[in-house]
Amino acid sequence: MRARLAVRLLMLAGLLACALAATADAPAPGIDPVAENMLLLQTPSGGWSKHYRDRKVDYGRRYDAGERAALRDPQRHDDATLDNEATTREIRYLAQAHADTGNPAYLDAARRGVAWLLGAQYPNGGWPQFHPDRSSYRHQITLNDDAMVNALALLQDIAEGEGALAALTPEYGARAAEAVRRGIDNLLALQVRIDGRPTIWAAQYDEVTLQPAKARAYELPSLAVAESVGVLRLLMRQPRPDARIVAAVDSAARWLESHRLRDLAVRRIDDPGEETGKDVQVVREPGASLWARFYDLERQQPLFVNRDSQRVAFAELPNERRTGYAWYGTWPEKLLAQELPRWREVHAVAPGAAD
Repeated sequence: MRARLAVRLLMLAGLLACALAATADAPAPGIDPVAENMLLLQTPSGGWSKHYRDRKVDYGRRYDAGERAALRDPQRHDDATLDNEATTREIRYLAQAHADTGNPAYLDAARRGVAWLLGAQYPNGGWPQFHPDRSSYRHQITLNDDAMVNALALLQDIAEGEGALAALTPEYGARAAEAVRRGIDNLLALQVRIDGRPTIWAAQYDEVTLQPAKARAYELPSLAVAESVGVLRLLMRQPRPDARIVAAVDSAARWLESHRLRDLAVRRIDDPGEETGKDVQVVREPGASLWARFYDLERQQPLFVNRDSQRVAFAELPNERRTGYAWYGTWPEKLLAQELPRWREVHAVAPGAAD
């Protein structure tokens, strides 16, 4: 009896020694300094802010003990947002950091971010700029700076198991695919119609009425070219575009082509006589093209607005507004010249087919 017990104890001791040895030999999870700061700055709701102490978040800096304690306070102000690629950028980075280091904390933080993203989506399929903060215009459905498009692109990557995001697919793939479906439906509903004809998209919308809405003082309800290009690229990404998507892409592309400002280009110059020491001019350049960032909802003409929400000519904008905002650009150029023809070829869609 004692002999058998002794043998069992020896066997157990051997198994324990093997387990300890295996643990000792197993590499510890790696550390990514940027990912560690993303863990620190993740808000209580699970998203991320674009600012820290009123400045752009810097994931490369070292945070002192007082800052770290304040950031870990569950009662701190929660300004999680999709603006300026916040939250979607961090989820992507953390998923890749987990793939590179094996650190489970990074994947857990990415999971919380995806849960925040799914929880922020409105029942109608749109996304606010901020969540849970609903102050000012932060609650509006926001296409500005590709906020909603970035959310949908990330979720589609998760649903499709793209790259390092595949680690999130088993848990979130089905919900992500459904969120994308509802988001695409919402984008199709948001395409602005003027006199019954589809045009492009606005930058912000009332989340209840789905009508274009005002954001900052110089961002009036209007048609937004840069944001519409992002929407079109997302719609064109869909693997099996239905008739609604084909019609939306075709009509928006025709609108962009018809509102091209031909033979014009933007020139940025030094001008010591101006308050910023710089200026922006629109000059004639044969063969060039420009689009205004915004077009009004009545005449569908370029729209320039000062900080008093007054419509003015481009040359009448205060110098700091003229130089500090992208009023003109070439956003649709590559899409119209290269991407759209390829998309039509792949999906056997002729121009005007939706008509």
